Amino acid sequence: MPIFVRLSCTDYIEGGWTIDDTVRLASLLKDAGCDLIDCSSGGVAPVKFTEMDIGPGYQVQFAEAVRKGASIASGAVGLITDAEQAETILQEGKADVILVARAAMRNPYFAVAAAEQLGEAIPWAPQLDRARRVKRRNAN
Repeated sequence: MPIFVRLSCTDYIEGGWTIDDTVRLASLLKDAGCDLIDCSSGGVAPVKFTEMDIGPGYQVQFAEAVRKGASIASGAVGLITDAEQAETILQEGKADVILVARAAMRNPYFAVAAAEQLGEAIPWAPQLDRARRVKRRNAN
């Protein structure tokens, strides 16, 4: 069974936890058998969101630094809301997986919609297939 560890890669305060600290910890976790680092940030120290540079994919830089610096698989998070955005992150080698939370909470069918946006079809659970068919019929 794979082991994932979610780390807050920086706490955005002077003298606090940094991405360099995270890369060192990720290396130790890899040596201990960890398979992937889920790279988030903030949430540890009292920092206002206005003090952080927040925008689409703003935490991807941490996943890329961990992936390259610790030679371990990484997961990117942070305002990844579009299939093409996610695919670009993967294709550019900035992360190994994309982890979504708020996008999936806003749209429980996010994975299905993302696959369709990229021209792929993924099977729906049998009990939900009727919803898929109704959606397509109503879209026309």
